[in-house]
Amino acid sequence: MTASEGSLRPVRWRGLPRGGTLLRVTLVAMLLGLAAAVLRTPSGCPPGAAPAALGPTASASPAATPPGSRGGALPLPDGAVGVPVRLAEPAALAVLRPGARVDLLVVPAGGAAGAAVLVAARALVLDVVGADAVDGSSALYLALRPEQAQRAVGLPEGSRFAVVVRG
Repeated sequence: MTASEGSLRPVRWRGLPRGGTLLRVTLVAMLLGLAAAVLRTPSGCPPGAAPAALGPTASASPAATPPGSRGGALPLPDGAVGVPVRLAEPAALAVLRPGARVDLLVVPAGGAAGAAVLVAARALVLDVVGADAVDGSSALYLALRPEQAQRAVGLPEGSRFAVVVRG
């Protein structure tokens, strides 16, 4: 038995953790918080889903709509994938609503303005976000078939998207 074990002197705190120890403590705390959030999520509840208590009519109300969204997002149809698209002309978002059908066109980077290529015909608009935003954060969320989505996201940086609204 050492002198410090048999002593009744108070244990001295060496101070706050520093460097790598502080990083490890922070990461452990974040992981524990994430684990608690995952454990509290009901099984069968997809990420970002509205609570069941809202029901279909309440989820379409402006109060239940995310900020910048127009009229509530539509669910993703079976076999489709959701793709966010930033339009070359964001003013076009003002006339779009969830449920509309559009043709998605692209002008590849370095291509002439008249060289638009059809990426997806009659794509379903799932949501329109930030139509009023002037900071470039606006986006159009479309339901596309997997091969169309691959073409859309596989285009070179600098490609410009446009839509043609269908009736």
